[in-house]
Amino acid sequence: MSASVQVSQMKRHLHHQRKEKRQHMEKEQHKEQHYESSSQLSTKSSVSKQTFSTYKTTSHRVKTSVKTEKGQEVVRLSPLPKRAKRTYLAMDLDKEVIGYVIPVFRANHEEVRSLMEAREEDVTEEGINYVAMRNLFVREAREALEVRVEKKTRTTHIRESAERLELNKTLEEWTEFRKKMNPDSLMHAPEFIGRPRGQTVWEGQTITLHCTMAGWPRPRIAWYKNNVLIDAKTHSEKYTVESNYNMHSLQIKNCDFYDTAQYRVSALNVKGEMSSVATIVVKRFQDGEECGPLESKAYGLAPEHGIVFQTTILDKFEVAFGREGETLSLGCTVIVYPTVKKYQPEAMWYRDSVPLKESKWVHSNWSGQRATLTLVHLNKEDEGMYTLRINTTSGYETFSAYVFVRDAEVAVKGVPGAPLDVCCHDANKDYVVVTWKQPAVEGSSTILGYYVDRCEVGTHHWAQCNDSPVKYARFPVTGLVEGRSYVFRVRALNKAGVSRSSRISETVVAMDPYDRARLRGPSAPWTGMIKFTEEDHTVGEIPGEPADVVVTEATKSYVVLAWKPPIQRGHEGVMYFIEKCISGTDTWQRVNTSMPVKSPRFALFDLAEGKSYSFRVRCCNSAGVGEASEATTDITVGDRLDLPSAPGTPVVTRNTSTSVVVSWAASKEVKHLVGYYIEYNVVGTDVWIPCNNKPVKQTRFVCHGLTTETTCEFRVKALNAAGYSLSSSHSESVVVRAAVSVPAQPTAVTLLEAHKDTMVLGWSEPVNDGGGAIRGYFVDYRTVKGKAVSQWHELNLQALTTTSYKVENLKENVVYQFQVRAMNMAGVSKGSLPSADLECKEWTLTVPGAPVGLHFLEVRDSSVVVLWEAPAFDGRTPVNGYYLDMKEAQAVEKGWKAVHEKANKSKYMKVSGLEAGTSYVFRVRAQNLAGVGRPSAVLGPVLAETVPGTKEVCVEVDDDGVISMVFECSEMSEGSEFVWSKNYQAITDTSRLTIINEKGRTRVIFNNPSLEDLGIFSCVVTNTDGISSSFALAEEDLKRLLDISHEHKFPVIPFKNEMAMELQEKGRVRFWTQVEKFTKDCQLDYVFNDVIITQGGKYTMNFDKSTGIIEMFMDSLEVTDEGTFTFKLVDGKAKGTTSYVLIGEEFRELQKKSQFERQEWLRKQGPHFIEYLDFTVTPKCDVLLKCTVGNVKPETEIIWSKNSIEICASDEAMKKLEKKDNVLTFNIGKITKEDAGIYEVFLKDKRGQDMSRFDLTNEGYKAVMNELFRVIANSSSQIEVLSTEHGIILHSTVTYYHQDQHVGWLHKDAKISASERVKSGVTGEQLWLKVNEPTERDKGKYTMDVFDGKDGVKRVFDLSGRAWEEAFEEFQRLKAAAIAERNRARVIGGLPDVVAIQEGKSLNLTGNVWGDPSPEVSWTKNERELVSDARYLLKFEHGKFASITIHAVSRADSGKYALVVKNKYGTEAGVFTVSVYNPEDEEGGK
Repeated sequence: MSASVQVSQMKRHLHHQRKEKRQHMEKEQHKEQHYESSSQLSTKSSVSKQTFSTYKTTSHRVKTSVKTEKGQEVVRLSPLPKRAKRTYLAMDLDKEVIGYVIPVFRANHEEVRSLMEAREEDVTEEGINYVAMRNLFVREAREALEVRVEKKTRTTHIRESAERLELNKTLEEWTEFRKKMNPDSLMHAPEFIGRPRGQTVWEGQTITLHCTMAGWPRPRIAWYKNNVLIDAKTHSEKYTVESNYNMHSLQIKNCDFYDTAQYRVSALNVKGEMSSVATIVVKRFQDGEECGPLESKAYGLAPEHGIVFQTTILDKFEVAFGREGETLSLGCTVIVYPTVKKYQPEAMWYRDSVPLKESKWVHSNWSGQRATLTLVHLNKEDEGMYTLRINTTSGYETFSAYVFVRDAEVAVKGVPGAPLDVCCHDANKDYVVVTWKQPAVEGSSTILGYYVDRCEVGTHHWAQCNDSPVKYARFPVTGLVEGRSYVFRVRALNKAGVSRSSRISETVVAMDPYDRARLRGPSAPWTGMIKFTEEDHTVGEIPGEPADVVVTEATKSYVVLAWKPPIQRGHEGVMYFIEKCISGTDTWQRVNTSMPVKSPRFALFDLAEGKSYSFRVRCCNSAGVGEASEATTDITVGDRLDLPSAPGTPVVTRNTSTSVVVSWAASKEVKHLVGYYIEYNVVGTDVWIPCNNKPVKQTRFVCHGLTTETTCEFRVKALNAAGYSLSSSHSESVVVRAAVSVPAQPTAVTLLEAHKDTMVLGWSEPVNDGGGAIRGYFVDYRTVKGKAVSQWHELNLQALTTTSYKVENLKENVVYQFQVRAMNMAGVSKGSLPSADLECKEWTLTVPGAPVGLHFLEVRDSSVVVLWEAPAFDGRTPVNGYYLDMKEAQAVEKGWKAVHEKANKSKYMKVSGLEAGTSYVFRVRAQNLAGVGRPSAVLGPVLAETVPGTKEVCVEVDDDGVISMVFECSEMSEGSEFVWSKNYQAITDTSRLTIINEKGRTRVIFNNPSLEDLGIFSCVVTNTDGISSSFALAEEDLKRLLDISHEHKFPVIPFKNEMAMELQEKGRVRFWTQVEKFTKDCQLDYVFNDVIITQGGKYTMNFDKSTGIIEMFMDSLEVTDEGTFTFKLVDGKAKGTTSYVLIGEEFRELQKKSQFERQEWLRKQGPHFIEYLDFTVTPKCDVLLKCTVGNVKPETEIIWSKNSIEICASDEAMKKLEKKDNVLTFNIGKITKEDAGIYEVFLKDKRGQDMSRFDLTNEGYKAVMNELFRVIANSSSQIEVLSTEHGIILHSTVTYYHQDQHVGWLHKDAKISASERVKSGVTGEQLWLKVNEPTERDKGKYTMDVFDGKDGVKRVFDLSGRAWEEAFEEFQRLKAAAIAERNRARVIGGLPDVVAIQEGKSLNLTGNVWGDPSPEVSWTKNERELVSDARYLLKFEHGKFASITIHAVSRADSGKYALVVKNKYGTEAGVFTVSVYNPEDEEGGK
């Protein structure tokens, strides 16, 4: 009984606990309704990043006392303050308002509601576990509470007592568990398990604040900077916030000086709030001026604060491919609404989430609404994910796409690609470390190493830093000159040669890091180091020993040492000597004996790989060399960094038609991973092509630029500074094609028919089926009452296969809305836009409803096939036709036009005459006896363009005469099928057709072709982008195909030509033909008059099976050979026959020709004429008689004769004979009538003789003369004009003129009659026409007609215009000159050249002169005019005679005299010399 009492007491106690907990929960829920949250998170935050502080206010909370069950009083703070007044002004340090701030510990009711919902979700998540555990303990407790009354022994009582104790313990555990599992007991305020820690970093680094938070319900986390909420979504380029499993972090990227602030993390749930503060200090060196803490930035608060901007990015750039050295531009059109004057959003560009800055390689531009980024001279460093971010005061919009940069074309095939990302580290006075990344392309062989080049800034000379290539992608460069700036580049080497150089590094200055920090200026923040500049008392002392000598890098090529300068080093700088010692010896060897180094860094080369060394350093200055530092531990020369292990096998999934997604497991054993390179190979080529030329660190990559429908496999390799890993295993082969996705939403949900309680709906198919065929549709409905709408409810549980649906069991006069969702193999799409409000009531329409199910097939450049289904509502009478309308997609509503005039009975139509490249839309209207109904929903737009590679249905007949239609498609994907239809309806009668589908090819065979098969046969390929084609089988086509089929069933051996006959040499007759197609088993019979003839006798037969030529030869034709000759062929079941009929006149004519040919052959056995005697006229108008002889030997006689008289060797004509190369020539020359006659040539020797004759009389002579006249006429030149003093001469020149050739002249197409003024004639080889004293009447066209033996050759000259003016002007000039020449003054005689006269005698000379008018006369002596006087007597008589008389001449009269006559036409002088001599002088001389 005692046990039962205890159990009942325990039940009452548990009941009382439950009641108290329920009351406690009701109180807590009542409090929660008044609670205000302190978290306010907004993705549209416009708070500036600037550092500012808020105005401080005090807030007192109400204290409440609560007594616990144990009687303890606990003081709690109410979540509500006494005063509701809050301060929302954000102020700077000078107490100036700069914006609004969201309160740190306040929130609205919506936020509280969201917290409650989050709580309910979290409780639901853990509810399953709670119920399971509770049921377990309840079942155990119930079993324990069962009361049993029975007599027990002491032993039993003791055992039961122990069991009761165990039961009590179990009940206590169960009670504690209930307390824990009670939602009210589980809830508690947030508390920090791990708080964020303050950090001090350098500018440019990325830091992360971490904290661990506990609390139930799960608290909301918010981060603040100087009490200003951080909106990580708006400024994702700066901040990244993550929360995983109560672990929360804030990442601050690329820290700058103004990120120095107090960062607060706040956690809030319904039970309370907890926050923690961490201080971040960012140290920086002042490189240039930047915005101060009070200056606004582009993304901060603006005067237009309060306006909600909507940003839309259009014309987005796609995945781009460039090549090294090219220029690439990316751009988008940005629309910001509403438009605010003088407001421009901020456009920021990122590469791999890193902001891009303007440089000589990168140019960004914002023009109008277009944001562009230009990458000048692409390098592989430019590869990556590019993001355009548009920041406004209302938030931001982004768009991203990948840019791939391929290697430039190489001059030498097989060399590796250029290295990339060349950087400089740890720069000192004479030392710098250069690092780089290996290229994706190793070339035709593995990379042997790299060469590092340096160039001093300001020069163009590149010097190679390493003599032998280094395989490690890191190299220390020594020997720099302090204070000078350098840039570096790297080249890769393999067996094929050296690669192109990488992009040059950033400029680095060789100087001490402390000096570099000091040169940056006094604005640098506190670095934790104080430098004294006063004079050091240790000047002139030997420096102390360096400290902390360590090996920072060790490879098999070099070892790098680093140390700290000595504390005691004097005021002057120190330099260092490095010593090495081989392990196991005590011998120290100085490494840099010639020149100490200035930097506390040194690289040692030429160390033996595998040996161990220790190192130490000594300082030196002008005072001497100091003590050595402590030696390092033994260092073994070798690579410390191992190659990465191979990554896991890639897993490839489809993405788009030109890209796939490759995922792989990271390398398990790798240190200092640089990234991964992905390669692909088209199966069957064994050529691996890199997908990326810049290594990626993530283990998932989208490979773009692949060829659709190619089968590829992929592999991945990792790399670090040591080199490449082994390539991973090859992925499974995958066909590149678009992955199937959920289809787009259906469109245009309309009402087609309505009754009292039923409605018929119709809709249009989705624009995009997601790459998979639409398998069905689901229809949802909801009721509408005023502005209130109910929840969506499903109408059909099984997918619909049509684009219409009859909804039944609706309520009359109730308004409904409907939406439709499409389904394919990937899933169900989102719901379409709700239909208009549709009232369920009876329609009273008489015309039919709108056709439904419009779709198109067979889209081509100039045509498209439109199909539709009958309307769900026929109207008063059945539908009897349809009308198809169309318009261009951009045309206005009035642009609709009917495609046809008469109603179309069918539910399809092919629209032709479209313009290629233009988009069109279509609609259909149904017609019945009452009229034409309303149009259907618009179909389209559809672009009139033939998809490249589209093939048409073709009809073929095979060798067995089987008629079939064939259609091929190379773009089939998984699940694609060929679907055939007749007249665009499913084929029901399969007995007439046999369909055979193969890979990418389908064939439809006509089992029994007849008129029943006429119609349009179309084929559609499912799961493709509308690939379809059709063939219209008309009656004419069927007849033609049946004829071809008959030919194939009963084949005929084709001949390229029918049997032909030809006559050969000796009069031999050849019958022949050529077979076009046959086999080697083809049999042939030769038949004459139905009798088979065989080889032998006068028949010779041949069948060349390599060419198909059949021949039969007959040596001669006799009378018995008249008849029909036939070739009969049999080749399997194919037969062929060709014949030649040789009878009657044709046979006799052929027989004569055969005999003649035989005689000719006999003639040609001796000397004979190949070409008989004939004439020719040379261009020089010589007449030649020519003939060609053959088979002539030296003893053959050649005899010429004229008029039967042999031309002998003594005859003059023998000189005109010539024999050259079997051509005999008789050169008559310029022919005359005396050359007429009969010419003969005789050939004779013992083999035979031959004769040739030419009759050069009568007709023969006339033919020769006509040919001569032709040559002369064609040799005439164009008419030229010549002016003379008498008139104008028109003339033409010929090679030769014969007196019998007629030449006529015409003026203005009228014959010119000869007169004194106009004459024509021939002078030598010149044909002329003279016009004396020309006048204006003589202008015009002149024609010279030269007889050429037939019609004549005409030469025309137009003597008018400028030609007439020039000729007439020249005529007048010459005429005037002739008159002047005739009438000019001149001395015509009477004067000697020399006059010798004795001194003392008189000289009298008379000269005859002429001139009209009479000339003026004068005399000169030695060019001086004489005057008539007593000494010189000058006379001029009758105008003709001029005389001079000199009396008693003396020696002074000797000289040069001249009689000068002059009139208006000219002047002339008659010169003579007078010599006066004295006889005495001559005698004395003797």
